[in-house]
Amino acid sequence: MSKRVLVPLAVIVVLALVPKLAIDIPVLFKSSLDSPGTLQLLALMLTFAGLAFTYDLLFGYTGLLSFGHALYFAVGVYVAGIAMTRWHWSFWPSVVFTAAVGIVLALLLGAVSLRVGGIAFAMVTLAFAQAGSVLAFKNPYRWTGGEDGFGVDYTKVPSGLVGILNTKNLYWLALAYAVGVFLVGRWAINSSPGRVWQAIRENELRVEVLGVRPFQFKLMAFVLASFLATVGGIVYLVLLSGASPGVTTPNFTLTLLVMVVIGGAGSTWGALVGGVVYTYLDHRLDDVAGSHAVASLPSVLRTPLQEPLFLLGLIFILVVYFAPGGLARLGRIRRRPAALEEAL
Repeated sequence: MSKRVLVPLAVIVVLALVPKLAIDIPVLFKSSLDSPGTLQLLALMLTFAGLAFTYDLLFGYTGLLSFGHALYFAVGVYVAGIAMTRWHWSFWPSVVFTAAVGIVLALLLGAVSLRVGGIAFAMVTLAFAQAGSVLAFKNPYRWTGGEDGFGVDYTKVPSGLVGILNTKNLYWLALAYAVGVFLVGRWAINSSPGRVWQAIRENELRVEVLGVRPFQFKLMAFVLASFLATVGGIVYLVLLSGASPGVTTPNFTLTLLVMVVIGGAGSTWGALVGGVVYTYLDHRLDDVAGSHAVASLPSVLRTPLQEPLFLLGLIFILVVYFAPGGLARLGRIRRRPAALEEAL
């Protein structure tokens, strides 16, 4: 087997064994790897890694800057949650119905949004996402729970995915989602339509001149990315046992954009790395901001450093400045001087 196959396979095997490893890494986590708290954080990191990759299919590989990707993730969270909690459907019918809604909605809204391009496309997707966010906050028929959201009916969820003792199963579910999204995404990218997506990203006019209709291929990428995001919403719902309106806001899509930029848009592992790193920092920087080391600093430094968002923004600026291609391309950047020396 080639190195290209062996390395990802080894990574997946190691990740699958994490729930069985009672290893303490105090620098990174508060408790051992097999503890429920750490597994919950790792599951979130994997879920957002997969979700960031779905956004990269649009932005990194097709060149579509969408401000409404959160809408399709929210469909997975809310429709599945409403079906189980408000309509009292069982788990699998709720999942199938939610997946169908995700595909149909992506087809309809994608067909409308893709009639325009560039910033106009971004604004249309933003408008649709904002409409979905308003709907979630308005709490129609008391289905969405408004600003408070709602907890999912745990009796409808498979028993192996409920409770603290089953956190390891939730971790494996998130790992399966991240791996599945990556495999489906890479298969699509390396297919004939995937090559057209990348050609559209580079020069859509040239694609048209060659006699190919970009609209159909862009719609294909839009529907695939949106559907995979909807599946991620279902995983997120099960993982957190509830829905909150925060996942419906345009800010959520901007978070995905930041993840992709940090990791490296259009690179093999970039979106996955960005999703993992951003989610980890988002949950762990509170501890850094409240640490004794920060509290002992002079006020001119202590005040900004006690704000987790300031720290996150600072890290983002440093990554963009020192690794403009993203974290996934750091190795290539470092190898350039040596290659240049050999050439000279």
